[in-house]
Amino acid sequence: MTRRLAQVAQKVGVSEATVSRVLNGKPGVSDATRQAVLSALDVLGYERPTQLRGERARLVGLVLPELQNPIFPAFAEVVGGALAQQGLTPVLCTQTKGGVSEADYVELLLQQQVSGVVFAGGLYAQADAPHDHYKVLADRKIPVVLINAAIAHLGFPAVSCDDSVAVEQAWRHLVSLGHERIGFVLGPADHMPSQRKLAAARTLAARSGVTVPDEWVARAMFSLEGGQAAATRLLDQGVTGIICASDPLALGAVRAARRRGLSVPGEVSVVGYDDSAFMNCTEPPLTTVRQPIEAMGRAAVELLSGQIGGHAVPSDELLFEPELVVRGSTAQPPR
Repeated sequence: MTRRLAQVAQKVGVSEATVSRVLNGKPGVSDATRQAVLSALDVLGYERPTQLRGERARLVGLVLPELQNPIFPAFAEVVGGALAQQGLTPVLCTQTKGGVSEADYVELLLQQQVSGVVFAGGLYAQADAPHDHYKVLADRKIPVVLINAAIAHLGFPAVSCDDSVAVEQAWRHLVSLGHERIGFVLGPADHMPSQRKLAAARTLAARSGVTVPDEWVARAMFSLEGGQAAATRLLDQGVTGIICASDPLALGAVRAARRRGLSVPGEVSVVGYDDSAFMNCTEPPLTTVRQPIEAMGRAAVELLSGQIGGHAVPSDELLFEPELVVRGSTAQPPR
């Protein structure tokens, strides 16, 4: 106890007596000093006294599945900046293969008495993944916001890019160029955004009097290597246009075409999704569907801060319109 008092006092720059008064709920301490002492406890990894645990720190967990896909650092930058403007401190939690799981991060964040959690691209988007840690957050009434499509019945506010509109923009672009054999590289079968994209594609095709055969749909893990393997299967089916569920998948598709000796876009056109960093610097520059990251990230923080402030927020999913960005990876199919 004495060691804890000394460490917290040194961290804040006050006396041990002042720290003791805060921990024991005694009067005579300014609100600013009181908050500084409580924040120091959180930062140093000490549990707050039982009577003070109801007052969460001004910390917000930002849980991401990875940082290799540039879309996630982009969301982290926007969300982190918006949180700071609200006087909240983001705690970045990035999963690694074989490392700390999403559920482990949730437990750690709860121990730190966080004010809320923002998830982007988490297990909530996979129907077959474990979801017990979300129930823990709901039971404890921790404010939560999800970015992009989630499974049904989680009950958290969500901010999403409209997957149906994204596919429609990519599909109509390739059709306008003359493509008839259009394939899709999507995420796993239980991945909700991929399910939405495929459903939209089949609806569009049906309206045009055509179909999207199962052979023209390839599933992959979200990586360049996954995209390459999936696109190779589509090229075996003779597709001339490939719509991908992420930019790394699209770059994998470009590599697959080149490994076959096919030119992009001369013989195969490729469309990505996200418009993440440097997609205008690839060779060829990638045609992709841009997520409105800035607007989505700020909306997520507004929903979260509203909950933290005790206000009712919309439970309906907020859908944001994507934008097709045409670059050099798409062209007319070979005749």
